[in-house]
Amino acid sequence: MEAKLLCPPPLPPPVTQPSLSSSAAAATLRIVSPLHKSFPSFPKLNTSTALCRATTMNTGAGGGGGGGRIEGKEAKLWGGRFEESVTDVVERFTESISFDKALYKQDIMGSRAHASMLAHQGLMSTSDRDSILQGLDEIERRIEAGEFTWRTDREDVHMNIEAALTDLIGEPAKKLHTARSRNDQVLTDFRLWCRDAIDEIHSLIKHLQVALVTLALKNEGIIVPGYTHLQRAQPVLLQHLLLAYVEQLERDAGRLIDCRARLNFSPLGACALAGTGLPIDRFMTSDALGFTAPLRNSIDAVSDRDFVLEFLSANSITAVHLSRLGEEWVLWASEEFGFLVPSDSVSTGSSIMPQKKNPDPMELVRGKSARVVGDLVTLLVLCKGLPQAYNRDLQEDKEPAFDSVKTIIGMLEVCAEFAQNVTFNQERIQKALPAGYLDATTLADYLVKKGVPFRTSHDIVGRSVALCVSKNCQLQDLKLDDLKSISPVFDDDVYEYLGVENAIDKFSSYGSTGSNCVASQLDYWVARLQIDRAGSSR
Repeated sequence: MEAKLLCPPPLPPPVTQPSLSSSAAAATLRIVSPLHKSFPSFPKLNTSTALCRATTMNTGAGGGGGGGRIEGKEAKLWGGRFEESVTDVVERFTESISFDKALYKQDIMGSRAHASMLAHQGLMSTSDRDSILQGLDEIERRIEAGEFTWRTDREDVHMNIEAALTDLIGEPAKKLHTARSRNDQVLTDFRLWCRDAIDEIHSLIKHLQVALVTLALKNEGIIVPGYTHLQRAQPVLLQHLLLAYVEQLERDAGRLIDCRARLNFSPLGACALAGTGLPIDRFMTSDALGFTAPLRNSIDAVSDRDFVLEFLSANSITAVHLSRLGEEWVLWASEEFGFLVPSDSVSTGSSIMPQKKNPDPMELVRGKSARVVGDLVTLLVLCKGLPQAYNRDLQEDKEPAFDSVKTIIGMLEVCAEFAQNVTFNQERIQKALPAGYLDATTLADYLVKKGVPFRTSHDIVGRSVALCVSKNCQLQDLKLDDLKSISPVFDDDVYEYLGVENAIDKFSSYGSTGSNCVASQLDYWVARLQIDRAGSSR
């Protein structure tokens, strides 16, 4: 039959276009894993030219298995029962190759393990297995060299790679999908991808912890106002405050470890939803891919998205912690506080106001946390009304996950960079300390030690503060007679409790801001994170 050419443009009604060769028609896009720290944008797929091929109608034997033609287009690998091809609008709307090509490495890993298992179980010959493995190696090489053509008409990463494998090695490639559905295949890829992403994020959390502990080591003995309700509360050591964020990050790391353990089970071999009657060995593929075990229930295996919900939830909590750090440092860098001075290397200026020096990276950390939380909400809403088992809605789980990972990686990297390029204005901090009666609670503790009930102590100190307000002075400036006029319990030793330095020295409870307590906390983190006292990670 004479070759036909169907090449509709993207928006106007379809018209016949001049003939193009297959190589000229298909846009070549280089795959970059979303775990790569630069996260480049992929060029937009040219759906009009990617579908444009001069083809011959072929509905003979083997055509339905891949390589056949329907209405001048390459037949889908699933197209055996169809007499018409999908319209270009439907093809553009349903494709996922524009984003799920990021799973190419995990897809090839899964196919290697699956082919090896099929051969071991006698479902394909060792010769076919070797051809498939060699073909997959070549496809991976082409992808990473930027020589692979990603085609929208092949829908997704799985069918692009399988069809390319068929083009490369022929009939043996048609055996690769034995006892496998795209439903279990994509979940295998996605779990592997999330596992790799968790490992990278976990490493970056540790890097930020090292940066914060190192910053704490460089600022020993600095006392800053502690706040509740954004009002002056009690004095705290700056080291203690920095270590509070280290503790939060440790819980973030723990959530990722827990999430990784729960997601590390293999769906491969669950097929569409019911498993298979073929003699496959799911434990073999699970072991080959580094999973703990196969998932027990095939329906659950292909429909579950708990693992990515949990992952994005962990990312969201991390993002909130980073946002709080960003908010505090943005405030501290303001003229009103003046406690923190970012270096020029992590600051930006204004296009109109020449004096400005803005802590933009931390402002964007605060802002980008909204994206990470939004990605979680997107996925929660996506999953909330789905019946068992797989539904095409679940194609939409990848982009929120990719965005969440990309964003949280960037946030962690820039927070560590910022922490390594800031100093604290000790003179400004010291001038700010007297305001706010930060030693008031320590004075109440003094009275408790003298046998006064705490509620009575609270009232006495409150009246002492009121006296200071009327005299426009600090608690340590009150004369002993002034204090005794409020309570006869006050004695000369009261001045050992007044002033922020004395107040810090009186803290002694486990985990408190006392100098010895904070030194103990620092020792713990220095040992745990393997930091030397010069601030270099071993």
